[in-house]
Amino acid sequence: MKFILGLLYALLFAWSAGNAAAHALDPGYLEIRQISPDAWSVHWRKPDVNGQPMAIDVVLPDSCTPASGPDPMSDGRAWVSSWIVECRADVAGQSITIEGLETQKNDVLFRWHPLQAESATLRFTSDITAQRIPSEQTAWSVFIAYFQLGFEHILEGWDHLLFVFALFILVRDPWRLVGAVTAFTLAHSITLALATLGVLNVPGPPVEAVIALSIVFLAMEIVKGGEGRFRLSKQKPWIVCFGFGLLHGLGFAGALAEIGLPSNDIPEALLAFNLGVEAGQLSFVGALAVLVLVWRFTALPISQTATLVTAYGIGSVSMYWLIERVGGF
Repeated sequence: MKFILGLLYALLFAWSAGNAAAHALDPGYLEIRQISPDAWSVHWRKPDVNGQPMAIDVVLPDSCTPASGPDPMSDGRAWVSSWIVECRADVAGQSITIEGLETQKNDVLFRWHPLQAESATLRFTSDITAQRIPSEQTAWSVFIAYFQLGFEHILEGWDHLLFVFALFILVRDPWRLVGAVTAFTLAHSITLALATLGVLNVPGPPVEAVIALSIVFLAMEIVKGGEGRFRLSKQKPWIVCFGFGLLHGLGFAGALAEIGLPSNDIPEALLAFNLGVEAGQLSFVGALAVLVLVWRFTALPISQTATLVTAYGIGSVSMYWLIERVGGF
């Protein structure tokens, strides 16, 4: 019982931290596009932190002026500024820096679009705040950058993780759990691709609210699981997970839309982001499975009371999200 409660408290603590700084976990985005031999357009998107732009700034190569743009304006999710710079020399091979990123927890994705060369993608982190602008880039580097973004997105998406955690508690049969996770993956892959490519266009706030509602549903199914009646969520969980996976895929697509896709490498970036999401999800499930095995080998079996307490905790958190998100329409 202590083990499950410990997991619950850890998730609740993580949720509190994530909820307090949800926008701060969104990646920054910098795009520099060449419009003439000496002129470049700069689009700089800074994450929102408690209603203010994150304390990071882009430092362009010395040959480019002006070095900074106008004050950013909020678009409701981030702080955006755009301007034109003139560069006296070829900027390929010169350094670009994200100042202040070393004190932050999130990343900045950089897209580079020269006129006479292939576009390039770089990823800045708190450990890598300065990089040289490449003269060329391979599809593999794009794949790695978007895979890492997908992996980190799922591990920072507390609502998606809480859904998987509830599913893990609900479905005790290992093969049914594998089938449910596979159905969830297939479904969110479909809607992620369709929404990202513009085939589907669903407003973000209702999607986020229904994602919270899906967690409430699983929490209720955990509570009612001991009644002895046939429950679709336990007997055929892949059906339920496929339906909810379609909704979660729209949530992933919203996050990917905030980051942006490279116009010349959309298939590679989309595949890499989706694989990164799946890798993060499987890592979470694997960690839960290891913890449960360790607990069962070293202590008493998990009691029904602990399961119910955990379910009510999951339901409480997800109901709070649901009310908050509906109220934000």
